[in-house]
Order: sequence, then C-alpha cells, then structure tokens
Amino acid sequence: MTRIGILGCGNIASVMAKTVQEMPFFVLSAVASRSIDRATAFAAKWGARSAYGSYRELAADPNVDLVYIATPHSEHFSNMMLCLDFRKNILCEKPFTVNRRQAEAIFRRAADLGCFVAEAMWTRFLPFVRTIRQTLDSGIIGSPVLLTANLGAPMEQIPRIADPKLAGGALLDIGIYALVFAELFFGNRLELVASSCTKTDTGVDRTDSITLADPDGRMAILYASIAGATDGTGRIACTNGRAVLEYIPNFRGMKLFDRQNRELASYSPPVQITGYEYELLSVQNALRKGIMECPENPHAETMRRMGLMDDLRRQWNLRYPFE
Repeated sequence: MTRIGILGCGNIASVMAKTVQEMPFFVLSAVASRSIDRATAFAAKWGARSAYGSYRELAADPNVDLVYIATPHSEHFSNMMLCLDFRKNILCEKPFTVNRRQAEAIFRRAADLGCFVAEAMWTRFLPFVRTIRQTLDSGIIGSPVLLTANLGAPMEQIPRIADPKLAGGALLDIGIYALVFAELFFGNRLELVASSCTKTDTGVDRTDSITLADPDGRMAILYASIAGATDGTGRIACTNGRAVLEYIPNFRGMKLFDRQNRELASYSPPVQITGYEYELLSVQNALRKGIMECPENPHAETMRRMGLMDDLRRQWNLRYPFE
C-alpha cells in the first residue's frame, strides 16, 4: 500500500484525490493547505486520514510514503526542498520547477539523500502513447516530417494564470503540453528555431508561437494561448498520409488519413479513472524496484524541457520577479 500525501487543495489536487480514492493499493493518508479549514474540508470530501494547516506538518508525517505537490508553479521548488528535508519521495505536478537551475538543484539533492523525485507530466505516462508510436513506426502512413499542435483556453482572468509572481502565463501552464507532444513523437533532438509571444498587461506570456527542428529536417510548429479556446489537436504529417490526435494533454483518440484525405483507421484509448493513475502506478513500481526516477519521464527529459522553456523565455525577455 502506497500512502499518499497531497500538498495543496486546489482543482488539480482534487483530480489526484479522486484518482487515489479509486485505485487499489493506494490510500490518501494526508492533505495540507495553508488554511486548516480548507485542508479539513478537503480531507472530509476525499477521505484523507489527516489534515494539516501547514506543509511542514505533512512533510514530517511518518505515515506518508509519497508527497504529491499540487501548489502554484512558483512554489514547487521550495515545497520540494521542504519535503526533501524530511527525506520524502516526491511526485511534483508540472512544470517541475520554473527553470532548469531549480530542477538541477532538486535532482542533485534528491540523489544525495537517496529520495525518489519525478515530474507529474501525465501525458508521458499514458499507455495510448505506445499505440501512437507503434502506429507511426509501422509505416502505414510513411515517415513523419512535420508536427503541429495547439492548446488554448480563455484563462487570463484567473489570478494564478495572470500573476508573474506565481510564474503565470501560457508556457508553463499549457504550452508545456505542446512541447511534450513534440518530444514524444519527434524525440529529444529538437532545437529551437524561432519563437514569439504576446504578453498580458501583467507581463506574462499570453499567446505563444514556437518552431523547433531536428537534424533530420523534421519540424514542429506549436501554439499555446491563455486568451482563447483552441481545439487542442496534434497533427503529424507523414510522407504517405497524416495522423490526427484529439486533445494532446490526454489523448481521446487518433485517426489516420491517406494522401487523398481518406480515413484509414481510428484508434481509441483505454477507459481511465482520470489519466493520473498511470503516473501513480509508474511511481509505485519504481519505488518497489528501488529506482529513483520514472522511465516514462526520466530526469533528463525534465531537465531538457526546462532548459528549452528557459531559452524561450529568454527570447521573449520574460523573467519572473523571484528569478
């Protein structure tokens, strides 16, 4: 039985709590908020055994095997350092940190202490990823040459999203999914070619355009926006057809088309609890084997992704006040 503690009691924390509640061999042991009333209400709703009004209390709880961090982006680094003070294993919601320097420090400290740490980039853990890769590798629509993806929602009025002190903006919140889509199917040799963004009145990135390419000439063109809704679709153009992926954070299906735009095949993912269950199972399996990272989302991939987002923000002259 893996005993879970959740730091933060917002919407994402509720998704994880629901997931844990419906999975065998996991139990929600504790929750923590800066408000004891909020933590108590959350614990009552989701059946947590303990509720705390400070993160330190949860980190010190000996009945917690794995801490899931679901706080704002800006707090991930300090929250993980706190948990490592108590030698806790950690699954931290994406983005892992706000920059590569912070990620390096976390991984180095975790390694020194012998603690497990992973980024909860749930897309990388989905079993449907294997279906997509196997289909592309089969050559049924030829060789991939161009990838496009978009993700957008009207969120700029949400205080957390608009606030630079909380590392708000499109890139870290939703643009990261487009980057993950590209890395999953075009690999880790993609390099930044060009990018641009518009900004909100508060100074965070509002709409992002990103172009990447690899040494083989394959290109990925990505868009993200907190200003308006997009269809969230990923497309992979190949030499003999194309693949269309519905909703890139948590794939709802894939369709293949030939060069004449005729549908060749349609694929659906397995039934899920929420989609978060796969990352939990991967973490549990790694802990049982004594592995300090998840093979589906190794530390090197998190580091590479954080470095790429640092490069993007440098191009956009976008720094958070605490950096």
